[in-house]
Amino acid sequence: MTWQSPERLLLLLGVLGLGIWYVLLQRRRSRYAVRFTNLRLLDRVAPDRPSWRRHVPAGLFLAMLALLVVGFARPEAEVRVPRERATVMVAVDVSTSMLATDVEPDRLAAAKSAAHRFAETLPDEFNVGLVAFAGSAAVLVPPGTDRAVLHSGIRRLAEGSTGVQGTAIGEAIGTSLEAIRTFDAQAAKNPPPARIVLLSDGANTSGRDPLAAADEAVQVGVPVHTISFGTASGYVARGGRPIRVPVDGQTLRAVAEQTRGGYHEAGTSDELRAVYEDIGTSVGYRTEKQDVSARFIGIGLLLALAAAGGSMAWFSRLP
Repeated sequence: MTWQSPERLLLLLGVLGLGIWYVLLQRRRSRYAVRFTNLRLLDRVAPDRPSWRRHVPAGLFLAMLALLVVGFARPEAEVRVPRERATVMVAVDVSTSMLATDVEPDRLAAAKSAAHRFAETLPDEFNVGLVAFAGSAAVLVPPGTDRAVLHSGIRRLAEGSTGVQGTAIGEAIGTSLEAIRTFDAQAAKNPPPARIVLLSDGANTSGRDPLAAADEAVQVGVPVHTISFGTASGYVARGGRPIRVPVDGQTLRAVAEQTRGGYHEAGTSDELRAVYEDIGTSVGYRTEKQDVSARFIGIGLLLALAAAGGSMAWFSRLP
């Protein structure tokens, strides 16, 4: 926590002085009571009451003053706030290798489940779009805030849904960038803060060069977060025989590093969900310093009300 006017905290010395003065007054009052020899009269003018009660209003009052001083010094704290006009494009590999069952029930089904949860972690005002890619890439859901449409698009993800076999990572990045550039009237001249989250299990086998597409993302300031999903033991059955489809994240790592995004490896459904949650935290919010003096002033006022209420209830007077 930092302070916009730290010199004002010196007023806390005044509050400390009041506290010391109060303690000295209480000790003086105790000595006077001991010298008062007419105990029967003392009992009438100062009836016995729980001693702690008479100190509560004063303690609350001093705490209130301290909090008001802290608020007066204008404290600042780092606060997470949703990004305005933020746009996230989720690109999911739907090539044949995503049917490998090394991740239960298979890679694609697990990816869809995690994508559903990822969408729920983002602020409601976020624009989220969906791209499916294999040998080519296509926008299934343009960026928007309608989560029902997004979830429907995720459910439609299926092997071969792009019509071309292969793994076109570069095409997925390029298609996502185009969706970001055209999602509203302002995007061309005033691009929104955007991120691409790309999930795949293999190296690029078709389409444009992924690093060339990554360079385009760098030029427009869009980081690409990549997820390498699957294990080295994955295989799919074709023609009655197993075909090995080990995960290969080398290209995904290079794309993430070039665009200053994050590279992640996930070998299970749980790991994939954890990766998505981590990405959601980083892309969904930005951290900025905000004046939080209202917090201290508000608590101070509550303590003032408590001090007044206690004094009136116990002693029929205000502190």
